[in-house]
Amino acid sequence: MARVRILVLTSSTGAGHDTRAQAFAEWCFELYRHEVDVRIEQMLEKSSGFFSAGVRFYNWIQKKSPWVHKAFYLFVELLSWLNRRTVTLGRAYYESVLREYQPHLVFSVHDCLNRGYFQMAKRILGPERVRCATYCGEFSGGFGYSINWVEPSADLYVSRTDTARDYAVKLGMPIARTQVRGYLMQPRSSIEVFNAKNRADYLSATLHLRADLFTVFLATGGNGANNHVELLAKLLPYADKIQAIVICGNNREAYNQLVRWRAAHPQLNCFVDGFSGEVHLLMQVSDVIVTRGGTTTCAKALHFRCPIIFNALGGIMPQEELTVKFFQRGAGVERINNAADFETIIAAWMADPSVYDRLHDNFLKLRYEENPTVLITELVDLAQQAAGTSIKPGLFSPKIYEA
Repeated sequence: MARVRILVLTSSTGAGHDTRAQAFAEWCFELYRHEVDVRIEQMLEKSSGFFSAGVRFYNWIQKKSPWVHKAFYLFVELLSWLNRRTVTLGRAYYESVLREYQPHLVFSVHDCLNRGYFQMAKRILGPERVRCATYCGEFSGGFGYSINWVEPSADLYVSRTDTARDYAVKLGMPIARTQVRGYLMQPRSSIEVFNAKNRADYLSATLHLRADLFTVFLATGGNGANNHVELLAKLLPYADKIQAIVICGNNREAYNQLVRWRAAHPQLNCFVDGFSGEVHLLMQVSDVIVTRGGTTTCAKALHFRCPIIFNALGGIMPQEELTVKFFQRGAGVERINNAADFETIIAAWMADPSVYDRLHDNFLKLRYEENPTVLITELVDLAQQAAGTSIKPGLFSPKIYEA
């Protein structure tokens, strides 16, 4: 039996929370093998029918009407009052998991799974037998940053940026129990890093694209919400200079539509895929990514030096505004509200490449290098305090390709 048990609380509101939960579990196995057991629970969906319906509604909003989320966000903020001391809705299921699993660390990667959840864990298991930690993926603070992220009794609060950490402190998190740690991506994102030759080979051999063309990556979240056809049409006049990579998420209808569009427009080199497990590779061979303000995708884009154009067609959700604000203020990243905005940006870049070069240089100034194992070992060490053990992590080789 594993000497350390870690319970990860997440929910499928978008794909980012689950992605970070999975990344943490993969890192624990990479570094500690069977010494650390990680149990991931989609706690909102599994504990309450009301929350399960809320998750489905959230994902519908994200796909169909992002502007509606401003009202939904304000409703969700009421949880800060409802769960101010303990879990209210879904209490029975959460309690059963705590008593059966007996975790040494409760680790939340979701804003709605901090307040009440940490207090209840310490009350049931004993304050000396469990630690509690939060990883918040937001890039900045303000409207859209949920107060539910901040539970002052947490043993550790991890923010992605200094800006977001400062806002958490403003909301009541003791600064001594905060850390700034960045990406929390899967191990393969740190292993599979291209050099120039790898990049050219991947473009030609795997994607059947050219290494000498400007590559635009049209991305989407796991839900597959997109307006790719509108944007691709604006690239057609530049087909001699530009090619496209397009992914559709879990949206089979969009995939079928794009395959037909590609067949009807052979002049534009275009790679089309559905849900992709190789986004980290696609970013490395792209010159720009067009995406919504999802924190996971944008963090990867920053890590892999792929500048962003923010897709605001249909509106921006409040938490996405936090991401857009961070990159617009820090690097002057562009935001498009319609396909005409996209055409204007592409036309300017093609007419004067130095305009793109300035954006690229400013974007890279926001980057920082980070040892991806530091956050993992800090969290496991926190769990070991409660478990009374001392396990050393194994060695990790950061790259299989020459940088």
